[in-house]
Amino acid sequence: MIANVNNAMVYLVGTLLDLLIYVFLLRVLLHAVRADFYNPISQLVWKLTQPIVRPLQSVLPRARSIDLASVIVLLLVALIDVRAVTYLYGYSLSLLQSGWFALLKLAMLLLNLYTLTLFVQAILSWVGPGTSNPAANILWSLNEPLLRPVRRFVPLIAGLDLSPMVVMFVLQLIARLLPIPGLLS
Repeated sequence: MIANVNNAMVYLVGTLLDLLIYVFLLRVLLHAVRADFYNPISQLVWKLTQPIVRPLQSVLPRARSIDLASVIVLLLVALIDVRAVTYLYGYSLSLLQSGWFALLKLAMLLLNLYTLTLFVQAILSWVGPGTSNPAANILWSLNEPLLRPVRRFVPLIAGLDLSPMVVMFVLQLIARLLPIPGLLS
């Protein structure tokens, strides 16, 4: 019975912190790719994260297309995630180990986020080609920097753009090469 409660707590804490990491990842990525700030999805991400990031923005400047305050908060949330999950499992990690696992977790979540956004963009292109909506615009802004170089090498086949499949394959291959312990995945 206690093991079930502990598993439920690990699931709950891990999922909530992973969702928070995804929102901050989106904030960092949307800023980095210079997505439309007035897009409703960009506004949602900004409004969800701004109360946490605002105190650091007055101290940390922006470096070109990188919002350092958002990156610092993202790293801290990932570190808290790793520390909380390992604590709930009964393990103890040094701060250096926790930092390393937090970076690995961020890399894994970033690869998974990009895979998901590419998949959704591909589905949207099949069901509503040529239509413009806020989600499609944000997905295009996020994914185009990854797809553009691949399109140089992967030609259209019968009018189909296979570059998203190639990029998703490479992203998932990289994700499987990351040395992430099972309890953090």
